[in-house]
Amino acid sequence: MYKSDRIMQWVSHIFLIVLAAGSIIPFIILLSSSLTGETAILKDGYSFFPREISLEAYEYLFKNSSSILRAYGITIFVTVVGTFVSLAITAFLAYALSRRDLPFRNFFAFFVFFTLLFNGGLVPTYLVYTQMFDLKNTIWALIVPGLLMNGFNVLLMRTFFITSIPEPIIESARMDGAGEFRTFFSIILPLSLPILATIGLLQTIHYWNDWFNGMVYITDPSLFSIQNILNRMLADIQFLASSDLGTNASEAAAQIPSTGVRMAIAVIGVLPILIAYPFFQKYLVKGIALGSVKG
Repeated sequence: MYKSDRIMQWVSHIFLIVLAAGSIIPFIILLSSSLTGETAILKDGYSFFPREISLEAYEYLFKNSSSILRAYGITIFVTVVGTFVSLAITAFLAYALSRRDLPFRNFFAFFVFFTLLFNGGLVPTYLVYTQMFDLKNTIWALIVPGLLMNGFNVLLMRTFFITSIPEPIIESARMDGAGEFRTFFSIILPLSLPILATIGLLQTIHYWNDWFNGMVYITDPSLFSIQNILNRMLADIQFLASSDLGTNASEAAAQIPSTGVRMAIAVIGVLPILIAYPFFQKYLVKGIALGSVKG
């Protein structure tokens, strides 16, 4: 190895280490702050290691642990079902749009692209979902809106089908008597694992972090997702801290570890994604290897 190549390699490694540290350090500070007592945070500020370990923020959040666990269950259900159904719809539509013999192919492609530029707005969308589909205060209100707003994923997957799936493979399958569904499930999907893993990861993060649909369509606390229930707790804390409701309310607000609770809310919300991401990454790498065309 030449000296210049070795220097470039070291520079690349150092650059990647700095980027990795820049991604990890904020989470370390976040976790440390959630485990630090309120008085220590106010006195000494944020640090990498808790100067005074305290679980009062988590104790405050888990006073009603049943609601937290129920919200986790709802979020997991919504994430799994929403990701699977959305991925299926995206793959079916993208494969159809990638076929050159599809009638009115350009019209349907333009229709999908048009949804990326324009939408009906919040009020018409709310009326459609609540009055036509009757989704208000149902768990499907957390799933269905995400299924109908993935035009970017459709175009991304269509491009992958066109550029990465050789046409001779599809033609050979048809010569062997395979129909469209057999070709799609037996040939296209195994070769498309990289894009399926990528879009699946994006959809998983979208459904897990989604709080807007719950805020708009859900008023029943028993149907709150984890993001909605944590957001509600945070709003209550901010309300108590900023309102003048008398001596008793002020004393109660003063006893709430508001800073630590904010950090603990962020940890609870992001921790499952951090745990699940390495598994998605493993399947992504595996999909890249399996998606190569062998002669």
